[in-house]
Amino acid sequence: MSFRIIVLAKQVPDTRNVGKDAMKADGTVNRAALPAIFNPEDLNALELALRIKDQMEDCEVIVLTMGPFRAAEIIRESLYRGADKGYLITDRKFAGSDTLATSYALSLAVKKLQPFNLLISGRQAIDGDTAQVGPQAAEKLHIPQITYAEEVLAVTNDSITVKRRLERGVEVVKSSLPCAITAHSSAPACRYRLAKNIMKYKHARTVTELQNETKDYTELYNLRPYLQLDEWTADDLLADVSWLGLSGSPTKVKKIENVVFQAKDSKVLSSSDEDIDNLMKELLNSHVIG
Repeated sequence: MSFRIIVLAKQVPDTRNVGKDAMKADGTVNRAALPAIFNPEDLNALELALRIKDQMEDCEVIVLTMGPFRAAEIIRESLYRGADKGYLITDRKFAGSDTLATSYALSLAVKKLQPFNLLISGRQAIDGDTAQVGPQAAEKLHIPQITYAEEVLAVTNDSITVKRRLERGVEVVKSSLPCAITAHSSAPACRYRLAKNIMKYKHARTVTELQNETKDYTELYNLRPYLQLDEWTADDLLADVSWLGLSGSPTKVKKIENVVFQAKDSKVLSSSDEDIDNLMKELLNSHVIG
């Protein structure tokens, strides 16, 4: 049996480049105004998985992502970089899921892919910054977890040794397998796409994507079954719908404040003592510090 690694990845709005149109009037994220990207720390997680694959003779890396049909782009990106397979979890019943509902759906998908040796995800997503989905999925799967992983030092069929990046240093821990790992941003950056993989998987599509396209890939897909990306719905996962979406999400947002700085809000300061002194006085008077 091959060594199987499942990577949890997410497509997120690029909140690092927020503009004045990033928020809607109701306080929700205007996803149409922000480009969708591969969650940065999930790329770190993918690289950890691919490095293990490089070291082991028989290793399979599977990417699992949850979202609308356009999130299939995450699977293609992963295939371009060296992953072997991917699954898209998509259903309107998942809409509005918080971390608890999301981890429930993901844990069901992971169970469907059993047996597995390792579950890897990014520490947190940049659109939520909760760092909860990976650990919650591990708890639902009843497996040990190692968070803030920076480097995999050793791995066998039975155990794994990981270096963790903590606030005041590092820690080396060892765990039995299967276990879950969340990758810290200090973990190695993900490798670039491989040209041969781009050529191989550029036509990979889910059923929903094919339905929305005008090209007929029927003959191509019959010849190359690996181009068919699987979609799983709530029914495929045998999920309890009361645990999904808004009904399965106990998290409530009390208040949302939209703060967007304009050019007029910025100040250009020199290194003179007078400018520094004035800045400190302004910060003290506005109670930003002190």
